[in-house]
Amino acid sequence: MVVIRLARGGAKKRPFYNIVVTDSRNRRDGRFIERIGFYNPVATGNAEEVRIAADRLGYWQGVGAQLSPSVARLVAQSKPAA
Repeated sequence: MVVIRLARGGAKKRPFYNIVVTDSRNRRDGRFIERIGFYNPVATGNAEEVRIAADRLGYWQGVGAQLSPSVARLVAQSKPAA
């Protein structure tokens, strides 16, 4: 099954997450099909916290990809702003 989930990056105590499309059997930070955005939980000032390519998100959901709970929360959170 294809899922849209977070892949962790960044330094210790400074997380940065890529929003990726991947096969559910792959490891969290392993191989992915496409990167469609990012989430920076420690963004301050003018730094952008969330960016999601809405067209690619719509495409992958249209072909059956499932959102992880954390990505679903981020998508719902970013909809009113966008």
